[in-house]
Amino acid sequence: MSINYYQYQACDAQGNITNGQLSAESEREAIAMLQARKLVPVKLNATSRQSLKRSGGKKISTADLVDFTSGLTTLVEARIPIDKALQLLEGITAKEHMKRLVVSLRRDVKEGKSLADAMESRPDVFSKLYINIIRAGETGGILDQLLPDLGNFLETAEETKKQIISALTYPMVLLITGVISVVLLLVYVVPQFTAMFEDVGSEIPASAEFLLNLSSGLQSFGWLVVPVVFGIIYWWRWLGADKQRKRQKDAFMLRLPIAGKLLLNRDVAIFSRTLGALLGAGIPLIRGLRVAREVISNEELIHHLEVVEEDVRSGAGLGISLEKTGMFPVLLHQLVTVGEESGRTGPILKKLAKTFDANVRDDVSRLVSALQPALILLLGIAVGGIIIVMLSAVFSMNTVDF
Repeated sequence: MSINYYQYQACDAQGNITNGQLSAESEREAIAMLQARKLVPVKLNATSRQSLKRSGGKKISTADLVDFTSGLTTLVEARIPIDKALQLLEGITAKEHMKRLVVSLRRDVKEGKSLADAMESRPDVFSKLYINIIRAGETGGILDQLLPDLGNFLETAEETKKQIISALTYPMVLLITGVISVVLLLVYVVPQFTAMFEDVGSEIPASAEFLLNLSSGLQSFGWLVVPVVFGIIYWWRWLGADKQRKRQKDAFMLRLPIAGKLLLNRDVAIFSRTLGALLGAGIPLIRGLRVAREVISNEELIHHLEVVEEDVRSGAGLGISLEKTGMFPVLLHQLVTVGEESGRTGPILKKLAKTFDANVRDDVSRLVSALQPALILLLGIAVGGIIIVMLSAVFSMNTVDF
């Protein structure tokens, strides 16, 4: 089932009104979660994840969360109680939106909630993975052992994301600059030749006539580019608004020649790292599979992981269940099977996550290495072709006049 987000207003045992947010699979589960905290729901409204982010003021980035986790880890490893640790974090936190978050968490903890329950009321900031690992650490008294792994998890995910963005920045700038150059040539330079050709009155070469017609079309209908771009963006978001349509879109993306493999490796890395961290925290496999499924964005893979979860619930091995889907890399289900036999599924999944992360970086690096010269060549041909065609037409007419 998908995760829904709710804003609530509830009354505690002393009659105080509390406002907050939480995530649950259904409204009934949300009410049960509030009742478990000894709160009486007064108002419960379904909302979107984006709305929760807006309601909390400035968006809390992954980098902010990494800094928060690092500070909390240091204090917890020093055997400082959670409420005192949060008080110290409040004092050293420079960013105002992070300070508000820490104050909110500390208030909930002082009221008797566990840290995981306090974090659960902020699903816009803390993922299911984060909350489950914190809860496992609090329950088992090993929070000081699990927090460093959680911090490493967040740092690795953020580093991989930054590397991909950094690698793709130059090709995107190159592409945008080239497209703008070609458009400026067609809109402002090519039309200057029109009067020249009309004065000469000779027959215009077919290639030059094509460029003149293209230039005229851009001048007359170029304004349509903006609504067309917005229309495409709206259509793309419309595809993602419905679960069935999004699954079809995501399945199509996975079938793309180069990008499909890259997207698959990225999601498999996220799945492996998440499930490995959860199993390492002592969380049962079924529950770990559900949480790991929720951190993946591709609906096609989510559907197959739901099938895997049902198979595992029926008694099948995780490796065999992954293999049956036919969706996941051979390396994943083979090593998971080995891990199940040796009782080291968690550590093996963490190593697999590093392997697939490396595959993603290598794929992006190869893609960028091939993309840069291809873009330069393509744009060079486009710009050079326009100039050569127009100059050739001018020279040909001068030759005829001579």
